Amino acid sequence: MALNSRQLDTIKLAYDDRGSGQPVVLLHGYPLDHRMWRPQIEALSKECRVIAPDLRGFGQSTQRSEDAHSGVSMRQYAADVAALLDAIGVTEPVILCGFSMGGYILWQFVLQFPERVKAIVACDTRVIADSAEAREGRLKTADEVAETGVEPIITAMLPKLLSQATRDSQPAIVDEVSTIMRSCSPAAIAASLRGMADRPDVTVKLAEMTQPALVLVGAEDAISPPDEMRGIAEKLPQADFVEIPGAGHMTTLENPQAVNDALLAFVKRL
Repeated sequence: MALNSRQLDTIKLAYDDRGSGQPVVLLHGYPLDHRMWRPQIEALSKECRVIAPDLRGFGQSTQRSEDAHSGVSMRQYAADVAALLDAIGVTEPVILCGFSMGGYILWQFVLQFPERVKAIVACDTRVIADSAEAREGRLKTADEVAETGVEPIITAMLPKLLSQATRDSQPAIVDEVSTIMRSCSPAAIAASLRGMADRPDVTVKLAEMTQPALVLVGAEDAISPPDEMRGIAEKLPQADFVEIPGAGHMTTLENPQAVNDALLAFVKRL
């Protein structure tokens, strides 16, 4: 499906824009694009206006040639999203949903533009910064990806993204996630890895985020475990916590019905 696109200063952002009413913005994770939200776009667009961008460099969006080497900060990705909303005339506060790396961007968006956020949905994400070991690993991968391509990343990531049950019994989901990852450019991967490696810890900032919030996590998530995400919900002033059964990290595709039900119930309560 062809996406809309807008030129924003030095980059072009592509985005899916469907439905009408309350704007809901869906921020994808790494190394993915807006397609990871496919079931949610279909469900939410019946009730809301859903805007799902491909972040800088991912999917059909572009990035600057130097981004792969300098990295793209989570604040920059957030600023890109704000610029996109300006370009398409969205002035009312949005329901902002961030998955994994999209959650890192969500925190920065809320801190930079609190008046533009009506409510928060944090999905399978974290608030702590990388450990020294994790940071070193990201930077090493960023250095290597231009030579190795994306296949080693797919091989390493799939067991972390998808539960064992999904890998055993849902080959179509395994193929879908693999296809999305395979479409990511090495330059976008390198830029985002460098940005994630340097992201700040926002734990102490959660108390400032007074918007209604929904925190979602897969019951078998190995990247952002349920106990860790429950702790995020407890630190947010107005948060509901929902654990998605039968899912690992990729809740949106592993158990889309449960994610859709939680999102629609949350949206309707606002």
